[in-house]
This record gives sequence, structure tokens and C-alpha cells, in this order.
Amino acid sequence: MFLTISTTGTPERPATDLGFLLHKHPEKAQAFSTSYGRAHVLYPEADDQRCTAALLLEVDAVALVRRGKGKGRGGAPDAALAQYVNDRPYAASSLLAVALSAVFSSAMRGVCAAKPELPSQPRPLRIEVPALPARGGLELVRRLFEPLGWTVTVEPVALDSEFPEWGDSRYVRLELESTRLTVAEALRHLYVLLPVLDDAKHYWVASDEVDKLLRAGEGWLAEHPEQKLITSRYLSRRWSLTREAMERLELVRLAEADDSEVEDIDNAVDAETETEEKPTPLAVQRREAILEALRAAGAARVLDLGCGQGQLVQALLKDPKFTEIVGVDVSVRALTIASRRLKLDRMGERTASRVQLFQGSLAYTDKRLKGYDAAVLSEVVEHLDLPRLPALEYAVFGAARPRTVLVTTPNVEYNVRWESLPAGHVRHGDHRFEWTREEFRAWAASVAERHGYDVEFTPVGPDDPEVGPPTQMAVFVLRTAVIRTEKEAKAA
Repeated sequence: MFLTISTTGTPERPATDLGFLLHKHPEKAQAFSTSYGRAHVLYPEADDQRCTAALLLEVDAVALVRRGKGKGRGGAPDAALAQYVNDRPYAASSLLAVALSAVFSSAMRGVCAAKPELPSQPRPLRIEVPALPARGGLELVRRLFEPLGWTVTVEPVALDSEFPEWGDSRYVRLELESTRLTVAEALRHLYVLLPVLDDAKHYWVASDEVDKLLRAGEGWLAEHPEQKLITSRYLSRRWSLTREAMERLELVRLAEADDSEVEDIDNAVDAETETEEKPTPLAVQRREAILEALRAAGAARVLDLGCGQGQLVQALLKDPKFTEIVGVDVSVRALTIASRRLKLDRMGERTASRVQLFQGSLAYTDKRLKGYDAAVLSEVVEHLDLPRLPALEYAVFGAARPRTVLVTTPNVEYNVRWESLPAGHVRHGDHRFEWTREEFRAWAASVAERHGYDVEFTPVGPDDPEVGPPTQMAVFVLRTAVIRTEKEAKAA
């Protein structure tokens, strides 16, 4: 990806002031690591009359795929050729917008400590983008940039210059010129409108994107005639985020029209009386859901299979209804940390008699696991390779056969709601897969059928109407246990 920013000057106001504005010295070629590759800043020309800064972003498309370790839905790598052969290394997109923000962050904020008077001064600017995806064509490019004070020269790029009859591609060559904009304004325009024209982002769009849009759009987006299209595309057509952004932009517009501050307009709630509850962490919600399910099952003797650092074991110990608690994990280090967390060496004799930790692999049958009321597999199955799941299934459901089994696992559909999760990534580097709700239900139903269990499903965390809950839980109940409980109830 390539982009150049040029300016002209005089001996009194040299063009090389561009180096101060961008915080990059014209006599140096510099390289910076970004989230998606390596960015290079260099100056093909730099004197008092003319100065050009170039940003070259080297994107490794293979590394982008491998960073996700090939783990997505179903656990198998997506072998689609488009994962490796695509336009990301060449055409300006959200990847270049991210690089602009990372490399020229101070310039975008209009900060220049060496010459503080420069950022507010308009300059003659010329920006060239040789390959820009433009979904909407040449006319949309003009509609986006011309209202901002740019003179736009845009040319289509042919699909193949050797075969003109094939027509034009969706890419264009863009030149922007202006004499009344600052460098900071120009960079903010590009930061927003490059991904808008591409109509795609290469990372998950979360709620913090609204703040990014409003920061970069300050001073121009509220009055832009294509405000709705820009907002919708920038936020990947997430209607809830788009609505929030439009409402906040309307407040900005009203404040400007009334020559007042946004806070003075949006004063329906007194800041001193406003209270905001901190959301309960998902891990806490998950433990609470497990405890509730165990109590509902009447379990007293519980296995925590894959107990990790012992958080659930610690929660179980606080309830005297759970008379025997066993934590099992393959990691000796995790068990050591769990022992320290529980303070086993200082625990009272009565409490210590209720808990034990031991090492074991869930891929093998273990006679020590037999005879318990319930077993919990909390965020465990996704850490196994798919071919090893049948071994775990038999060890738990076929050999140990507790009356109740609780299985929780991430819902991959909910990943789009996580603010910090890059597109195509799973939630943890060790996850071999993450299931959709349909995939998890299909697996659980087949396990239940093979081993004589009934299964029900419970959402854990906020149940989003579009993508479901962040965690999904299956509650397996042994059918013979159900029959026995019904007989006992009738006898009582």
C-alpha cells in the first residue's frame, strides 16, 4: 500500500515544515511496526520549494492468516485461496488507515511541540493514492471528498490494460488537492474515508469505533452531506453503533448551531447524580451460572475437570452443600497455583477434608473420577484438538458417568461484540476451535444420544438477539438418574 502527501513552500515558509508536522525527519527513512505489517516513511523530495512524504505499508497476507493459527469455526483452517491471495498488500483500506493513525498520531491530533504555530495553518496539499478500492464508483469518491474542500481527480483502474474490453475494476487512482486545509484535517479525512470507500474493515468493529469516528470526524462529519453513509460504512453497518453515532453527531450539530457546548445540550441527566454500574466480568457470570446449575441438580460431590488455577473450586468451597470437591488438571503448574490460591497448607481440617487436587488427563479413563454427582468442563473442550474430543467424551460420559455434566464453551458468533478482538481471531491463543451455537448443540446432542443423557442449553452472559450469549452452557443429565429421581419423588 502506498500514499504520498506533498506540499509546496517558499524560503520564508519552507515546504520542509511538513517534516515538523508529521514528526518525521525528511533526511531519514524510518520504519515502524504496526498491527498488520511494517510501515515505512520516506521523503522522495524535500527542499524549500517542494516536499513529499511517502507512507509505504508492507502487509504480509500469510502472516495475517497465520496469526489466527488457522483456528476458527469447526477448528479447521479456512483453505480458501482468498485468505492468501488478496488485495490487502496493495490497495488502500482500513489497514492503511490504522497505519496512518499509528505512524502519524501526533500529526492527526494537530500537535507540534517544535513549531506550535504550524498545525493550525492551512497549507497547499496534494495527496496521491495509486490504488484505492471504491465501492460506489468515481461519483461516490467525489461526493465524499469534494464537500471537505478537496479538488478531486479520480481515474478508474482497468481490470487488465491488455484487455480493455474487460472494463474497469473497482479500484481507482485518486489525487486530492487543497490550499485551505491543515495536515491534521487531511489525515483525519483519509483515516475515516479510506475504509468507507473500501466498505470493509479488517478487524472487528466494537463500540469504541464510535469514539474513533467522532474524534476523527470532529469539525466536518456533523455537517457532511453523506454523513449517514459514512457513519454506516465506517461502523460496518452495525445498526446499534450507527444509531449511537448519528445521535451524538446530531448533538454536535445542535451545539454548533446554538454556539454552545455539547454538554450544555445533552444535560438531561445531572452528572453528579448519574451512576454507572460496572459490568460483572464474564468469568464471574460463568461461575455463578455453574453454581446455580449444580445446586439445581442437587449435586454434593463435584468434579472440576480442567480446574486450571482453582477459581471454581474456591467458589464451591464457600458453599457447605458441596461436601466433596475434586479439581483435576493436566498441568502441574496450574495445580500448584490452585493450591496456593486455596491456601491448602493453612486450611482447617474440616474444610481440607472436602477438597483434593490431582493431576490427570481427560483424554484417558480414570477410575478416580467414578461415582460423583456432577462434573464440570468449564472452558475446556475448546483447548483440545477436534480428533481428541471423542477420547474426552468417553472418559467423562462413558467411563466416569456422573449424574450431571456441565459443559461451557465460547460462542464464536459473539466474538464480533468484543472490542479488542481482531477479526478472524479466537479468544485465546490456545483455543483449537470455537463453536457456533448450532455446532455446539449438534455436538452435545450427539454425545447425549450415545451415552444415555438428556441435554438442555443455557445462555451465560448477555443474550444478544443477533449473535447469542458470549458463553454457551450444556447441562447433561443421566437418564437413569432422572428415572430414579422421579421414583424417589413419587415414593416421598
